[in-house]
Amino acid sequence: MQAAQGAAAPASPAAQRGPGSPELGAGGPEGAVLSPAQPCLPSPHPAGRAVPQVRGWSRRAGGGERGRAGAEAGGLWQPVAGRVPRAAVARWGCCWGLQAPLSVGGESGESLDPFGVSCQAPLPARRLPACRLRASSRCGEMRVWDSLSPFPMLPSWVPGIAAGIASLHLIQKLLFPYFWADLRYLLKVLLYGLKVEIYRLRGKIVTVLDKFVKLAEEHPHKPFLIYEGKVHTYRDVDRRSNRVAQVFLHHGALKKGDTVALLMGNEPDFIHVWFGLAKLGCVVAFLNFNVRSRSLLHCLSSCEPKILVVAADLLGTLEEILPNLQKDISVWIMTKDSTFPSVHTLLDKMEAVSEDPVPVNRRSANNLKSSVLYIFTSGTTGLPKAAVISHMQVLKGAAGLWAFGATAEDIIYITLPLYHSAASLLGIGGCIELGATCVLRKKFSASQFWNDCKKYDVTVIQYIGELCRYLCSQPVKDGEKNHKVRLAVGNGVRNDVWREFLDRFGAVKICEFYGATEGNICFMNHTGKIGSVGRTNFFYKLFFPFDLIKYDFQKDEPIRNKHGWCEKVKKGEAGLLISKVNAKNPFFGYAGNKRHTEKKLLSEVFKKGDLYFNTGDLMVQDHENFLYFWDRIGDTFRWKGENVATTEVSDVIVMLDFIQEANVYGVSVPDHEGKAGMASLILKQNKSLDLEQMYKQVVTYLPSYACPLFLRVRETMEMTGTFKQQKFRLVDEGFNPSTVTDPLYFLDNSKQAYVLLTKEVHERILSGQMKL
Repeated sequence: MQAAQGAAAPASPAAQRGPGSPELGAGGPEGAVLSPAQPCLPSPHPAGRAVPQVRGWSRRAGGGERGRAGAEAGGLWQPVAGRVPRAAVARWGCCWGLQAPLSVGGESGESLDPFGVSCQAPLPARRLPACRLRASSRCGEMRVWDSLSPFPMLPSWVPGIAAGIASLHLIQKLLFPYFWADLRYLLKVLLYGLKVEIYRLRGKIVTVLDKFVKLAEEHPHKPFLIYEGKVHTYRDVDRRSNRVAQVFLHHGALKKGDTVALLMGNEPDFIHVWFGLAKLGCVVAFLNFNVRSRSLLHCLSSCEPKILVVAADLLGTLEEILPNLQKDISVWIMTKDSTFPSVHTLLDKMEAVSEDPVPVNRRSANNLKSSVLYIFTSGTTGLPKAAVISHMQVLKGAAGLWAFGATAEDIIYITLPLYHSAASLLGIGGCIELGATCVLRKKFSASQFWNDCKKYDVTVIQYIGELCRYLCSQPVKDGEKNHKVRLAVGNGVRNDVWREFLDRFGAVKICEFYGATEGNICFMNHTGKIGSVGRTNFFYKLFFPFDLIKYDFQKDEPIRNKHGWCEKVKKGEAGLLISKVNAKNPFFGYAGNKRHTEKKLLSEVFKKGDLYFNTGDLMVQDHENFLYFWDRIGDTFRWKGENVATTEVSDVIVMLDFIQEANVYGVSVPDHEGKAGMASLILKQNKSLDLEQMYKQVVTYLPSYACPLFLRVRETMEMTGTFKQQKFRLVDEGFNPSTVTDPLYFLDNSKQAYVLLTKEVHERILSGQMKL
């Protein structure tokens, strides 16, 4: 009946093999070689589903090794039947195998079905590689994976290793997600340090200035500096700085190691004079051009310069201090003539001298720890202090842009003041380290910022927190993301500003970092985690040891336990950042101020004999080892990107004859970076507050960012247990007239006067209608 229905009965195994063919496996224990016997036909069934049987193959050759060889050489094949694994079906869209009862090793009756999937599919129209069917000596099971795969069987240990690697990768992703990013950053830091150390051991100390001179020789026509549209190549800057060096070599009577103070704004001649003096081996002191009168004289006396160089646009500042300037300081101005008595001119003499380089031995450094710059900072207390900057610190600062991924093809936009370490070391020094180009602007302009970036094809920008906020506060324009900026390097940007900046101006990688000018510790946020100033881990702390310790905000000092030791804070808690001082991470202190240098150090912190640098900053470390800036301590706060020393402001205010005492501190203002200055005042007996005189005093003797925005008149001044002014409660109370009963006043720049701080004025400040 089956024959009548057109369904032929399957042939017997012997008939399938044909005449003269032996039983499969008769050639010995190793089994048979397989290969296609007929063209493949399309499979009507999807891969992986059970379907009817399919033809396979068997060997017609004789038994034993000779039979196997004959099969391989002669291609004598016979169809057989069987099943195949689901994996083979999924891979090839077909299946093959053996379906008839077979005899292996003389035993018969077991079907070859090791994987439990029956199907029918086309066979590959090619000869498969030789494979073997092995018989189990114990139960006769047949292992046919090799016969069903087009690839040779891998050793048994390979899958184990692959599974182990996959497991380790999964564990790393779950438990150590930043492992590779941390490793890359750490290797960069270590490799750079190793390169510097190798140079030192060879007796060849290569400074940033040496790298610049080499670049001027190798790439003389490459633009180094672009200022107000004019291009200054590496050779141009090198030759003009040579002229500065020649002038002071012949007219200045300077010796190697002498100090020269530089009072200039952002302009090419700042760099020409800086490099020219450095080629003579002089220590250059960068003066903050915002500092006026008494504070500026203090800066000059602390660094003890032989010469003061003043820019042409700062002659008014010079005129203020000239009568009280030390007589042994020679003054030079960047003009061709002068109306001041005993003041030398520089530009006319630069035109008259050669542009040939001065002897190399004048600039050669014998020690990486020798001083090369003085950069003024307010530190944690008092008037500005001259932080000693060594060749080592300049090299570290110059490597910052490179560490964040900048290259020689980048164009860096510098709007920060060059007297600041961020612009001079990280910016100018970073350009030299890379061999890149920088675009220098006289002063930051929020309205022209992106226009400049587009005009000069800027790819890297520098910022402080306030700068980013100013940019986000500008009116929205079309095409704000049409620029080439890819990196933004700086510090102090708030989380909300960070997010708004990215949303508005495109995929710019924010490279936040932390570092004090005079400090010996630095953090870099190489992962881009919003809000963080950097990361740490076991290996980083091994090379750059630091800790966060408990701090008493009431007493304004670190907390010590009953044994006299400081205690570390837990993760997630705010603590004072301190970094260990040792031979690899030295603290160079302040020029001419041993007392302030010692005041920045903490001894006997965790054990006898240890020494730590007190950064004066409170930080928080989270459970993923990211670090976040929390606040500043002591008598300093930050406003408009500048550190404000409260004692300096107090000293200026108490000079007024109606002021008995002034307590200056910083208060938070919503949607503003840092803290605004506020002065709590005690009037002298039978005296009244003269707001007009107060305004004239602060704007005349203080930088604009240091002028107190708020005044509070009190009857008494609270003191701490150690007879220090109490600031903690005053900071908390702020400047809200609804909660503060004392008279409050506000510095209204539009009226150029202090005005009464009413509830209406307070609301306008909070809403952003009043410009601070």
